[in-house]
Amino acid sequence: MKKRKPPILETDRVTLILPGEDAAPRVLDYFIRNEPHHSFTLPDRPADFLTEAYWRKRLVDDRTDFENDASLRMFMFSRGIAGGTVIGDCGLTNFVRGTLQGCFLGYGIDHDHEGRGLAHEAVGAVIAYAFETLGFHRVMAGYLPTNERSGNLLRRLGFVVEGYARDYLYLNNGWRDHVLTALTNPNPKPPPAP
Repeated sequence: MKKRKPPILETDRVTLILPGEDAAPRVLDYFIRNEPHHSFTLPDRPADFLTEAYWRKRLVDDRTDFENDASLRMFMFSRGIAGGTVIGDCGLTNFVRGTLQGCFLGYGIDHDHEGRGLAHEAVGAVIAYAFETLGFHRVMAGYLPTNERSGNLLRRLGFVVEGYARDYLYLNNGWRDHVLTALTNPNPKPPPAP
């Protein structure tokens, strides 16, 4: 089976890549800089999460997951500076094929880059890739009810609220409610034949 080449997605101001293990120091720096900013919205992490060794292995695993049609975890850089500072992350996980053709969306932005519309650009590009290239019919995303920025971003991108899940995910040492949203492909196609 031929390996799938990781995409490079560009918007007016952002470049998104699925980096190799050589990017581990930059990815680690992003998570260290944003630890207090992101801690409430992320699941418990392994003890070695904030180490370069963890990120070297994780970035290799992320490429393998993409090649195996399981997930796509990308990191965001200022456009044209893919070797520079990581300013955000955006990923599609838990790929489900068959009759659903769906995945889950997650994203984060560096605290120094909030409020500039960069997350909107990046997430929009990843969703377009999910629909046009990966062939998904449905992209799902949940957010904490208190995370108004995330809710506003998803609404601007066309996501529709489908429900409210109590104690949905275990984050920051407790079960947290989530607003459940989804966006369906504007050009739907039937799933591939089994």
